Amino acid sequence: MRFLSFTKKKVALVLGVSLIAQSLLLHIQPTYAADTKAPAATTAPAASTAPTAPAPALNEPKPAAKSAIIMEASTGAVLYELNADEAFPPASMAKMMTEYLAMESIKEGKFKWDSPVTATKNAADVIGSGQLIAENETLTFKDMFNAMSIYSANDASVAFAELLGGTEENFAKMMNEKAKQLGMSDKAHFISATGLSRADLKNPPASIEGETKMTARDAGILAYNILKDHKEILEFTKIPSLKLRATDKTPMINWNWMLEGNQSNTNLKKYAYPGLDGLKTGSTDDAGYCFTGTAERNGMRIITVVMGTKTEPERFNETRKLLDYGFNNFEIKPYLNAKQEIESLKIVNIKKGVQTQVPLVTKTGLTFVTRKGAKDTDFKITAEPLEESKLVAPITKGDTLGKVKVSYNGQEKTVDLIANDDVQKGSWIRLLFRSFKNFFSDMFKGIKGGS
Repeated sequence: MRFLSFTKKKVALVLGVSLIAQSLLLHIQPTYAADTKAPAATTAPAASTAPTAPAPALNEPKPAAKSAIIMEASTGAVLYELNADEAFPPASMAKMMTEYLAMESIKEGKFKWDSPVTATKNAADVIGSGQLIAENETLTFKDMFNAMSIYSANDASVAFAELLGGTEENFAKMMNEKAKQLGMSDKAHFISATGLSRADLKNPPASIEGETKMTARDAGILAYNILKDHKEILEFTKIPSLKLRATDKTPMINWNWMLEGNQSNTNLKKYAYPGLDGLKTGSTDDAGYCFTGTAERNGMRIITVVMGTKTEPERFNETRKLLDYGFNNFEIKPYLNAKQEIESLKIVNIKKGVQTQVPLVTKTGLTFVTRKGAKDTDFKITAEPLEESKLVAPITKGDTLGKVKVSYNGQEKTVDLIANDDVQKGSWIRLLFRSFKNFFSDMFKGIKGGS
C-alpha cells in the first residue's frame, strides 16, 4: 500500500510538471514567482531612535521696516519674514523687472550688448534719478544698462521700455505678465518701467489703473528669478562707480552703499558688506527707503528685502541685520550625493532579464538649507520603486527605476533612483529553466514545511 501510494504521488507530480511545462511553453516570457517581487516602499531607519530636542528659537533680527524677508538664493527658501505679504510701493526696486526683461531680450537673441538704444524725448524728459541722457542720444545696450543698474537711471529705464514694448504703457503690461509667469503674487502690479508714482509720470498709463506695488516676498521672488535666469546682472550691479561715457568728467555713483567694492571708499566703507554685489535700491516719498540686497559667503547666497525704512542709512543698517542673521544661523547642507546607494532600497528585482536584480543609485545629489548644526535624524527619507510592470528587462544603466523623497522642516525634495548596471533581456529557455527552478524550490519548501 505504501508503494502504491508513493507511485500515485510520483505520477501526479510528473503530470503536474508536464502541465506546467506546456503552459510555460505557450508563453515566450514567463512571469516570476511570488518571492521575486520588488520590495515595497520603505522608510529608511533613523540613525537613532532617541527623540531629538526641538531646535532652539533663533534670535530674530526684527528690522525697523514696514516689511522684510530673507531668502536663500539657490532654493528660494524663506529664512525670515516680516509682514512679507503686504504690498507697498517699491520705488526703483521695480526696475528689477525692467532689468529682467532687458536681459531676457539679450538671452533670446533679440538684441546684443552692442545694439544701439536711442532715447526719445519721453525718455529724456522723465524726472527723478538719472537725467543723464539727451533726447535722440544713442548708447549701446550695455551702456544704457549700466546707467539703469548702477545709477538707477529713469531715462535709461524708459528707453528700454520703449525699445522692448513700443511704449512704456505696453511695456508695463509686459512687466505684469512676466510677474505672473515668475510666480509673484496678484498684489504685484506695475504701471511704469521706473517705479515712479503715478503723480510723477508725465504720461501715466490710461489702460492700467492703480500704482506700482510689490510685497517683500514678491521682490524676493523677482530677485531669485533674476539670479537664477540672468546671474550676469551681478557683473553690473557690483560696480561702485563708472563713467557712462569716456568723455564724462564724473562717474555714476552706485546708490548701493553696501557693495563690497566700497571697502576702500572713505565715506562708505562702514556700510560695505563682504560678499555683497547687488541688487537694487529704491526711494520715493510714498515708498520710503527700500533695498533688495544679495551677498554670497562660504558658498551660500542670500537675498534680503527691506521696504519702508525711514532713512537712506537705515535701509542698509537693517539689511546688515538680515544678512548677519542669515549667514550666522543657516547653511547649505548636502544630504545625498549623486550615485549614492539608499540603504532601504539598494536593489530592485527585474522581470525577464538575464539578471534578476539590478543595483540602484541616486541620479543627482540633494542639498537643503538648514539651521547650522542640523542632524541627519532631522531628515526623513522614503524610497519607492516604480510599479512592477515597469521593472522589466531590458534595462539600460541610467534608467529611472524609483524615487527617493527627503523632507526637512517643511522642505520636501525628490531625486530619481537609477539603474547602476545594464540588464539584458533573457532568452525564453533561460526564463523557462528559471521558472522550473522556482517551481521546484517552492515545492520542496512546501513539502519540508508540511512534514
